[in-house]
Amino acid sequence: MQMNRRRDDKATDHAVVLRWSRHPRCVALARLELSKALAGWGLAALEDSALLVLSELLTNAGRHAQVVPEQTIETHYFRRPSGLRIEVHDASPDLPCRRAPEPDACDGRGLVLVNALADEWGVAARGGPGKMVWAALSLPAPVEEGRGHG
Repeated sequence: MQMNRRRDDKATDHAVVLRWSRHPRCVALARLELSKALAGWGLAALEDSALLVLSELLTNAGRHAQVVPEQTIETHYFRRPSGLRIEVHDASPDLPCRRAPEPDACDGRGLVLVNALADEWGVAARGGPGKMVWAALSLPAPVEEGRGHG
């Protein structure tokens, strides 16, 4: 089992790029790296939603992207002025598809969750084969003082 985890040479104070194998354990490692980045960027308020979104996108890439074992999956985390952008890159041309799972189904809810938690998400081409699935999350608006609930 190979679990690649390396910061790309392009990592900055506002971006983290990591490469992973398709092994399911990589999801937990990727979550840990995102958690560290969020803490460093002062985005702890997004942690719960961001980690769940990342888990779903990375799990989908590992399960559904039919690529050869030596191809890796990349995660890109970007600090934005209003929050965070998460990207998951893989070499498969197969596009993700949101579906309505049966109530007793054990899977099929990933993109439904992403859609509910992210401000927006989508799929785009990338440099090279495959695709990038991305999601953007924003910090909650600050509550104004003096405004009561009526």
